[in-house]
Amino acid sequence: METTVNQYLPSDYLPILIQLAAALGFVIFALVTTHLLGPKRSSAVKDAAWESGIESVGDARTPISYKYFMTAILFVLFDVEIIFMYPWAVNFREFGVDGFLQMLLFLGLLMSGFFYVLKKGILKWE
Repeated sequence: METTVNQYLPSDYLPILIQLAAALGFVIFALVTTHLLGPKRSSAVKDAAWESGIESVGDARTPISYKYFMTAILFVLFDVEIIFMYPWAVNFREFGVDGFLQMLLFLGLLMSGFFYVLKKGILKWE
């Protein structure tokens, strides 16, 4: 019995490269065309900085506590666990005891990181 191995040739990728070139060409064409043909009107009111319809007041470079950023990063970090837990929960029976033990290890590592964050006091607000 003969076994054949699929070998991809560079010509097999030609349709993908053509589509990539066409998409890139369209984007460049659209950007250049709208830049050349679009209106170029500026005024003091139009060039003023606005945020959600409210006129900006003060300097945008005021220092902000790093606690805001740490809370956001930690939220994203610990929220990503759902990406791993949902497929596991859907296929819980298929994974069996081995999958359950792997999830316990994952959650253990996740909780050790969470307790480290608590120990460091990152989530404490003064």
